[in-house]
Amino acid sequence: MILLVESAEYMGKYTLLCTFNNGERRKVDLTPLLKYPAFEELKDESEFERYGVDGTVFWANGADIAPEYLFENGTPC
Repeated sequence: MILLVESAEYMGKYTLLCTFNNGERRKVDLTPLLKYPAFEELKDESEFERYGVDGTVFWANGADIAPEYLFENGTPC
């Protein structure tokens, strides 16, 4: 099965609660990614909150995150 993000809820402080197509939910703190150039403008929390979901989480600036990263770095809920 290919792992996909079905939905994501913003929890505040750069943390998303992601629901995956395998039925699991994981809370993921994405603060560590903000040091990378692709995520630089997302340090503005109002920009970070403007994400979308289409199998993964993505932003208008072209940044996205692999579902596997979100799953492996998330805390089960």
